[in-house]
Amino acid sequence: MNRLLKYTLIFSFSVVAALPLVIFFYPGVSIPWKQLTGSIGTDTATVERQLHTAAGFHVELFAGDLPNARWLAVTRRGDLLVSQPKHGRVSLLTADGDGDGRADGQRVLIDDLTRPHGLFLYEDWLYIAESDSVGRVAFDHSDGRLAGSYRKIVTDLADSGNHWTKTIAMGPDGRVYLTAGSSCNVCVEEDPRRAAMMRFRPDGSNFEIFASGLRNAVGFDWSPKDGALYATDNGRDWLGDDFPPCELNRVEKGGFYGWPYANGDRVPDPDFGVDAGREVQRKIANSIPPVHNFPAHNAPLGITFLRSPTQPADYRDAALVALHGSWNRSVKDGYKVVSLHWDEQGNIRREDFLWGFLGEDRKEVHGRPVAIAEDADGNIYISDDYAGAVYRVAGGDGSSTAPTAAGDKPRMRAPRKPLAIDSGAARRGEELYRRHGCAECHAEQIPLRELSKKYSLQTLADYFDNPTPPMPDYGFSGTQKRALAHYLMSLEAGISSSIDQLPASG
Repeated sequence: MNRLLKYTLIFSFSVVAALPLVIFFYPGVSIPWKQLTGSIGTDTATVERQLHTAAGFHVELFAGDLPNARWLAVTRRGDLLVSQPKHGRVSLLTADGDGDGRADGQRVLIDDLTRPHGLFLYEDWLYIAESDSVGRVAFDHSDGRLAGSYRKIVTDLADSGNHWTKTIAMGPDGRVYLTAGSSCNVCVEEDPRRAAMMRFRPDGSNFEIFASGLRNAVGFDWSPKDGALYATDNGRDWLGDDFPPCELNRVEKGGFYGWPYANGDRVPDPDFGVDAGREVQRKIANSIPPVHNFPAHNAPLGITFLRSPTQPADYRDAALVALHGSWNRSVKDGYKVVSLHWDEQGNIRREDFLWGFLGEDRKEVHGRPVAIAEDADGNIYISDDYAGAVYRVAGGDGSSTAPTAAGDKPRMRAPRKPLAIDSGAARRGEELYRRHGCAECHAEQIPLRELSKKYSLQTLADYFDNPTPPMPDYGFSGTQKRALAHYLMSLEAGISSSIDQLPASG
């Protein structure tokens, strides 16, 4: 037997064997232990029997074979992307076109990644946050396929220790926001990018720390009502069943949110805040307290503000938060999705939205919700990394589960910028097109139609990095790819015959 494999097996069996001792000697530990062996699985009957929704909604199992399902993103077509960090991949669930309440298909979209977690779609790009980097790849919304090669735009992010997941989202200011949790339960970090929120331009440039003192802010989103940025945060462990609270923070640029020196509303931490020096006391006094507290150890993760006008009146502009559930608590708590409702004075009311992941005896765990996404029709998708599933919550009693067909109602789409064809580039692209005999295939066998609906000039150029067979990979340079993209777009626009009259950008 390979020596490394032998030692790995010995270590693994030792850890598993030691767990009962840990649980026996530390009564504050209540681990949903089945997750240690992988996703437990679920089925439609279990979902219907165990899970319950707020009035006016119903829940169904959208997909049930997704081990370690974590973050979600909805494509323009209505397909669903799901990250699976422990498997190093992002999968695609095809939209429910036949109305049976389930995804029509499932396939791996991209793999061989390093613990991919956060993801989002922006224009024709898919952004992915791996544990040690952020990358992006051109994405074709029309058929749910990659349209180019995956490239890292931020690298060398620390992912050792605890809380290695990274979450990303595009902000209303056109910047990419990124959160990274702490490397420990409680400590003073050497790397300022841990326990922090960062942001950068879509190409990875102008990287900066946006806010700090956020122990593990896995989920964040912007309120559609006032544009404020809100982030969940997990409180530290080993201070008892009921302290400190987990938090919802309103995050501001340059803000400091207390960790590791304070917990909750500026309560000094017993390890790093009590009897601390003047500088730490100043930091605690100037830290920003949470705007809402969740019960201790509930582990709030994903937060999503509902934006669809199809939602019931009380849920428009409300936020849904996934409470992943406690482990550092003698009696389990959390394991549900809650809704947050703001009144005119800014006060927040919390209500249960989806529950039943925890048995009535508060011992047996059936699931652990992680992330939440809403599609253009108001369907709400919730991932579960414990059961390896994605659920769909929709309005009504479940008698009509199919989403609106694409032909019945226009979907929300971002407006496209008009093409700006560069005549010089287009002429060079035409030369390449003729030199390689491209017309032999494309004139009859594979006609080029509606390219501008699938690609921008940039994403079409990126497509040539990883073309779909039978097109060969010619190894075009960046300039050649750009030229070919301009020429092909000019063909579609019907202006190739008058290229000489177009402006050249030089």
